[in-house]
Amino acid sequence: MVFRNRAHAAHLLAEQLAEYRGEFPLVLAIPGEAVPMGKIVAEALGGELDVILLRRLRAPGCPKLAIGIVDETGDMSLDEELRGLGIGEPYLGQEKDAQVAILRKRRALYTPGRPLIDPAGRLVIVVGTSLNASSSMIAALHAVRAKHPAKLIAAAAIAAPRTLMQIAADEVVCLEAPAFFYGVEEFFRDFSEASEAEVVAILRAKPPSAATAAQPIAIPSWAPGLPSPHPRIAVSV
Repeated sequence: MVFRNRAHAAHLLAEQLAEYRGEFPLVLAIPGEAVPMGKIVAEALGGELDVILLRRLRAPGCPKLAIGIVDETGDMSLDEELRGLGIGEPYLGQEKDAQVAILRKRRALYTPGRPLIDPAGRLVIVVGTSLNASSSMIAALHAVRAKHPAKLIAAAAIAAPRTLMQIAADEVVCLEAPAFFYGVEEFFRDFSEASEAEVVAILRAKPPSAATAAQPIAIPSWAPGLPSPHPRIAVSV
């Protein structure tokens, strides 16, 4: 299946997730590429939208080598094999502080005056374009899992089959899981991303309340002339 654009994929994901309508889910989007997708899903389900911000922790003397990730609260997930190279706690602390400072600036840009929405005890849906071994979604799911959500769902347009059973989520919902593909963009007629200004505008919009979410909102349908919704591929782990 070829999607018209990311919005088309998001509408289809929203339809596959319709059972969670009324549960006021927290929809966390990967920055940039998936924020407009997350907006569509959150509005369709009557949920709350936020962005999940992560930075790589760089190896000393080799900034292109990641030894782990850190989120904006300072929680780290480390690659234990690389940490065994003798990287000390003083360096880790310094590197963590440097990356968290960058994340806090991003948060101030996206949602000034408001910290990240706490996923603890919530139904959380992490939305992204793709799930594969190198995608940002993998790191995001691990970071969210550490915050103890009541249920964690990964929702993506494309997923690599070998990755599906390795996801740190209670459920995975994707629209396509091709055995082989060279790049995610081959599944989209238009693979352009939203501008930074568009992303900021979406994230600064007034969030809905749980009471507002309880009101009936129609699940958006696919645009006229586009293929019908693709069957859901769901994996419970």
